[in-house]
Amino acid sequence: MASQPLLPAILQAVMKGQPKALNDSHYPGWHLAPTTGLLNDPNGFIHFAGRYHLFYQWNALGCQHQHKCWAHWSSEDLVHWQHEPIALMPDEEYDRSGCYSGSAVDNNGVLTLCYTGNVKFDDGTRTAWQCLAVQNSAGGFDKLGPAIPLPHGYTGHVRDPKVWRHGDYWYMVLGAQDLQLQGKVLLLRSENLWNWQNLGEIAGSGLGGLGDAGYMWECPDMFPLNGSTFLICCPQGVTREEKRYLNTYPSAYLSGQFDYASASYQHGEFHELDAGFEFYAPQTTLSADGRRLLVGWMGVPDGEEMRQPTVAYGWIHQMTCLRELTSRNGKLYQQPVKELQALRGEQQHYHGAAHKMPTLDAQRLELVLESAGDVTLNFADTLILEWHHDELRLSRRSLENGAWLYRYWNGYAHKLQILCDHSSVEIFINDGEGVMSSRYFPDHPAQITLTGDAEVQASYWSLRACMVE
Repeated sequence: MASQPLLPAILQAVMKGQPKALNDSHYPGWHLAPTTGLLNDPNGFIHFAGRYHLFYQWNALGCQHQHKCWAHWSSEDLVHWQHEPIALMPDEEYDRSGCYSGSAVDNNGVLTLCYTGNVKFDDGTRTAWQCLAVQNSAGGFDKLGPAIPLPHGYTGHVRDPKVWRHGDYWYMVLGAQDLQLQGKVLLLRSENLWNWQNLGEIAGSGLGGLGDAGYMWECPDMFPLNGSTFLICCPQGVTREEKRYLNTYPSAYLSGQFDYASASYQHGEFHELDAGFEFYAPQTTLSADGRRLLVGWMGVPDGEEMRQPTVAYGWIHQMTCLRELTSRNGKLYQQPVKELQALRGEQQHYHGAAHKMPTLDAQRLELVLESAGDVTLNFADTLILEWHHDELRLSRRSLENGAWLYRYWNGYAHKLQILCDHSSVEIFINDGEGVMSSRYFPDHPAQITLTGDAEVQASYWSLRACMVE
């Protein structure tokens, strides 16, 4: 048994750390964020027994990627959330280096977690187990142990099981790295969640016409939507292009047709899922009324994350807003879930030249803009969006050296829906055809200023704070 004193240390960290985090002007007002410490991947997103459950990777003991637990929120309405007991801690030999990402399923009325037990050895090598845990009467989870050992032919980088039910079987997609150090997605099938048959690689580097597509595919998620089958993943090692895949690790999707009988997936080319500075490890689930919902980590594991000013307040990272996915002609669209409209204050309007529009309080704001001309949006001199007829360019300075960094969305944009929180901006383009999600760290009170002679039509709302209980 490892890390026996972890729970007392976590409790102390929360009691000491939460007041400090809440005193940070960059702590979000309505996005989900850690009480203290580090948050990363969303896990186990599910609607179960009348409530939404969202688990997440959490290190309460600091802002480093260590001591990974599964923490747990739940909600009836996707707006008001409450803390639930910590679900998983790295306290067994098979998960002693961290309870890594995974998913949740309803197994005959039992909320069941499927997660990766990560084990790192002293010589620098590692292995991984795919493990199960079930909810108990106290609201916590009892570990059942490993169900899947490291599959033959792959390195210790095998993780992030996403499990679903189809017909008489459970299916799982699993991120993997083969012995040639190529990223793959494996498909497995089971009758009982315990005995799994590996049906082989359904996507990855060198498969399906993709060519070289990275050395590890993390966080796979496969689902049908409007006649297409989508595979979301995070392919590490994809070649950067001039205006795409500019983050250290991107998030992308494939669109195509999946055949259960032959366990084969025919798909097209990669599409970047979010063109902003921070978006990774998204996970989807079905809502109570059948919508496909998505939440992502508004972060990227890279060299600059530890330079974010929130680290001085003992916390780092947040989730994206919750989004609804739709599909048009095999292309994914993302829009904020309609439930978030409950946070809106009184609606305001403006119609006229961009440069004459009133300056807006950006602290908590929803802004819908329509325009056919060139407009620049300045977010507190910290984040700048240049809106041209054929391209969006988002700019901010490096936290490391002050140099300007850029992200791009190419295409004709006629409408933007922008959601702001104390340290985040999410830009939805053309009713979700594209998205740019980014953190930024302005001096508060932050304001948005528009410049340009183009005519704009604007509707905007202040958004009320909505803290986790």
